[in-house]
Amino acid sequence: MRKRQVVLKRAEPAPRNSSTASSLNLRSTVRYGECQRNHAAGIGGYAVDGCREFMASGEEGTTAALTCAACGCHRSFHRRITDQATSESSSSGT
Repeated sequence: MRKRQVVLKRAEPAPRNSSTASSLNLRSTVRYGECQRNHAAGIGGYAVDGCREFMASGEEGTTAALTCAACGCHRSFHRRITDQATSESSSSGT
């Protein structure tokens, strides 16, 4: 006789650990800095174009929003800068 394998789906998400960003009220904003694409990789060299900041070509939610208007590269070639701030420190008055 063969055993049956049963898979159960949870209706609600699993409880999160207390050290997660949502329980600490962390807000993170992501910016994209200079382009790091190596244009001379095909010939064995190293050359970047000097694009200083990612600027989206289109509106948010479109595929054009992932292309830089300045250099034409995909957003993943640009350096990702994450700024985290707690809601407690930004709301305190002292």
